[in-house]
Amino acid sequence: MRFANQSALALAGFAVATMLPMNIASSQESSPGISTAKTRVSAVQQKEMTEKAIAFLRTAQSEDGSFSSQAGPGITGLVATGLLAVGLPVDDPMVRKSLDYILASKRADGGLYAEGSRHANYETSLAIMALSRANADGRYDALIQNGQKFVKTAQWDEGEGLSEKDPAFGGAGYGSKSRPDLSNTSFFIEALRSTGAPEDDPAIQRALAFVNRCQNLESPANDTPFAPKINDGGFYYTPANGGESMAGKDDATGGLRSYASMTYAGLKSMLYAGVEKDDYRIKAAKSFLAKNYSVNSNPGMGGAGLYYYLHTMSKTLSLLKDPIFVSEKGEHDWKQDILTQLRQTQRQNGSWINPEARWMEGDPNLVTGYVLMTLSYLK
Repeated sequence: MRFANQSALALAGFAVATMLPMNIASSQESSPGISTAKTRVSAVQQKEMTEKAIAFLRTAQSEDGSFSSQAGPGITGLVATGLLAVGLPVDDPMVRKSLDYILASKRADGGLYAEGSRHANYETSLAIMALSRANADGRYDALIQNGQKFVKTAQWDEGEGLSEKDPAFGGAGYGSKSRPDLSNTSFFIEALRSTGAPEDDPAIQRALAFVNRCQNLESPANDTPFAPKINDGGFYYTPANGGESMAGKDDATGGLRSYASMTYAGLKSMLYAGVEKDDYRIKAAKSFLAKNYSVNSNPGMGGAGLYYYLHTMSKTLSLLKDPIFVSEKGEHDWKQDILTQLRQTQRQNGSWINPEARWMEGDPNLVTGYVLMTLSYLK
């Protein structure tokens, strides 16, 4: 069951919050164009980056197998997913220890979260995503199925007395006492799809209704009062409880400003939910992103949440299967652009951090986990 309105906690880059009063496109640094042979990151260099990151994480893992355990098991789940995504085997000692730490968080209700956690949906979603990558032999089938059932209980729906017309309907939040938001809902959808749920699963289709309402797009799928105010095709954080965008409110219209990380999260969620690539919602989101292409900032948010953004961007563009991104400024080899950015910002010890350290992106374990997942989509 869900509780009364309470501001969602900003944890592990889900809620990237800063306010830019100027137009998004005009506020960004100049974007790189299509990569040239001179600037290309080679496969050998990408492998070196990955190996340095893995070596760093071996030194960062705690004796109990966790990464940044003060934040609960969520970051460990994210790092384990990244390690498996770039090809480490399940029996690698670091992977094995991280999975054992996740397994120790199993609860009687089927969730995988820290005792007393207020982020049980978030932690369980990341846990079952990691376990699904380690489940080639079916050893985690029961845990994954129970985890699926648990996260479905975190969805805001008829069980909370909501009608399909409620702005919160279909969404998911962090867990106890948190209203639904697009970032958690996108991880909820991805967790279900990665663990075998089909795109027409009723829980995913309910979540799609919430995702639709997070888009600044006047359409038959969006009945919120915010839809026509900005109408730029981008996405914001949540329409629930009066609506909120981490990029702030537009003074002229009262609309909730779109920003790039949530737009990629919304676009990815629609694709996972079976929305066709030629659908008007997909086209509108891509149009917003074409006006706001960057790999060195999170358009609409500046530097805040950069690595969450790059991870979500790379995953979404991989789903679209477009090798070249066409923006208003030209064509971009987006994989090479991201690789170049990551190569330039990797620290000597193999990790990454965000100089804008809000939302835990000052934690090298979290950010390096994001980067490993990003690298897995750049091959």
